[in-house]
Amino acid sequence: MQIENDWLPAVGAEFKKPYYRELYEFVKKEYATQVVYPPADEIFNALHLTPLNRVKVVILGQDPYHNHHQAMGLAFSVQPDVEDIPPSLINIFRELHDDVGCHMPATGDLTKWADQGVLLLNTVLTVRAHQAGSHQGHGWEQFTDAILKAVNEQDRAIVYMLWGSPAQSKAVMLDNPKHLVLKAPHPSPLSCYRGFFGCRHFSKCNEFLVSHGETPIDWQL
Repeated sequence: MQIENDWLPAVGAEFKKPYYRELYEFVKKEYATQVVYPPADEIFNALHLTPLNRVKVVILGQDPYHNHHQAMGLAFSVQPDVEDIPPSLINIFRELHDDVGCHMPATGDLTKWADQGVLLLNTVLTVRAHQAGSHQGHGWEQFTDAILKAVNEQDRAIVYMLWGSPAQSKAVMLDNPKHLVLKAPHPSPLSCYRGFFGCRHFSKCNEFLVSHGETPIDWQL
């Protein structure tokens, strides 16, 4: 569970705090005794693929996919060879099509977004197989709050996409006037028709980035 890029000075102090030591021991034991996702070497994929100084967009999820061979350390993303795309991700792709004209991709792997500066962050970074929410309340939330605070301190245009009530609850800490906070219902089948479809977050994001001299995100996978 190592971080080696510019996230380390931004959040490295968290590693020395009592809550993180307890979290580390909990996660270590879980991987030793249970089936846990994502693979241990992919827990911090979001931070590895999107250094702090390159973050343009934050898409905030909850905990990783808990079915076999899906989670890969990026919120909403699945392994490139997964054929059964999760419903929430299909709905994200539907909104992308309706908003900016992207065609339905052949893969649910969102690494291309991460490489362009889209921080695909879950608020909880691990989960026990087939037990949604099983690693909530053990310290990950405090750690990922520290990540969000580090992004909030960046002195440049950044866009947050907060989908669903848990993600929107983080808006209180996102108070940088140079940043844009977008809110919508979660893309899950239970809530997507309550306002996720038609939210146009992807075009609004790019319009904001371009208006501040930033290169827009190429959303097409």
